[in-house]
Amino acid sequence: MKTATVVGSGPNGLAAAITLARAGLEVTVLEAADTVGGGTRSHEAIVPGQLHDHCSAIHPMAVGSPFLRTIDVERYGLRWAHAELDCVHPLDDGSAGVLHRSVRDTAAGLGADERLWRGLFEGPVAGYDHTSADIMRPLLRLPRHPIRLARFGIPATLSATLLARAFRTEQGRALFGGIAAHAFHPLHRPLSASIGLGILTAGHRYGWAVAVGGSQRIADAMVAVLGDHGGKIETGVRVRSTADLPPSDITIWDLAPTAVAEILGDRLPARVARAYRRFRYGPGAFKVDFAVEGGVQWTAPAARRAGTVHLGGDFAEIAVAERDIHAGRMPQRPFVLVGQQYLADPGRSVGDVHPVWTYAHVPNGYTGDATEAIIAQLERFAPGFRDRVIGMAVHSTAEFAAGNPNFVGGNIMTGAKDIPQLVFGPRKTLQPYDIGVPGHYLCSAATPPGPGAHGMCGANAAQRALQKAHSSPWR
Repeated sequence: MKTATVVGSGPNGLAAAITLARAGLEVTVLEAADTVGGGTRSHEAIVPGQLHDHCSAIHPMAVGSPFLRTIDVERYGLRWAHAELDCVHPLDDGSAGVLHRSVRDTAAGLGADERLWRGLFEGPVAGYDHTSADIMRPLLRLPRHPIRLARFGIPATLSATLLARAFRTEQGRALFGGIAAHAFHPLHRPLSASIGLGILTAGHRYGWAVAVGGSQRIADAMVAVLGDHGGKIETGVRVRSTADLPPSDITIWDLAPTAVAEILGDRLPARVARAYRRFRYGPGAFKVDFAVEGGVQWTAPAARRAGTVHLGGDFAEIAVAERDIHAGRMPQRPFVLVGQQYLADPGRSVGDVHPVWTYAHVPNGYTGDATEAIIAQLERFAPGFRDRVIGMAVHSTAEFAAGNPNFVGGNIMTGAKDIPQLVFGPRKTLQPYDIGVPGHYLCSAATPPGPGAHGMCGANAAQRALQKAHSSPWR
């Protein structure tokens, strides 16, 4: 039987392995850590029995993933759940931008921005299941649904700052800006609106879901699918050179490009090696998990019902903070994401003590302690928060990088999402999964369509490998 090796067991590595195993290959996944999942791991961080997600937590892009929709996920123990509200962005005056799953409900709550919100999202959301086939693969392809893609893609080419000027309310502008900031990229740059629009469109279609029992359940379900197709996984195996690889017809790397360049060395064509070694990483994440008695008592009542809360003030403040971290400066008021997954999945809590997941955007490789800056942002919008905390666990940029080699400098996006890397991936080519070594392919979130638990980078890379294998001598 033809053989394949996948290095790395994040969602993309597992999706690649499943795709190859379904095609009849004998697949082995090698994982350096002791547990599978990459960014989709969960653990008890503070209180015994209380569950915290390690990195990936809320999954608007995963629920409707073209790859995951090919799996009967419930059969393999994966269930999605939703909080009453998807996302809330509180402001200092006590008001908030409120994101419902429904486009109309969200728009109705934005007053003067109702018409704009509906114009931006009603059409793309209605056609999302068609356009996702285009946006979840390399962008430089002949689109399958060109008219629908154009409807989505024209606003996506703008900077978030330029698109934000179309909003008339601070609530609408801040709500959009906080979601656009998920890109870890300056909001005044072209294409910086794209990731925010993509998340919003997918979220309006499928909701900002959490995995019941923790994000680890996503990886666990994929492992079970792989096992049903004969694939196997070996943990605690770190690949440092090609000597650590078993003989395989196909090898797929769920690693950062710089790591692949280090491992493959002179086997890479010079042009590929140069591109991989020059691959750019974006700002980092500094994470603090809290155990909070009674939950967070937000000033904005809607935030008490939201699975995700964004803390960053108005759009202008968010834009300054994102510009600062990109320039290597730590802002006094960083943009902070807050996850209240227990509102959708109460089993994560222990009695009235609830897990609250937070991280701040910080410069790449930030060596300081952002804990107090995160608490200050929480106190700003939920006075008395500090008094409710019974425990916390801090995860610095260095710890992110140590726990997952793809997160260089704490960059959980696996690369800066500037125009070249967003459009092409790690090098300028129409085949971003090819690395120039026969039988070897790249599938990490450095490749299109980028970060998320959707698995599409891995599925796309595996399909590319199978396509090329049809003309290979070993077939």
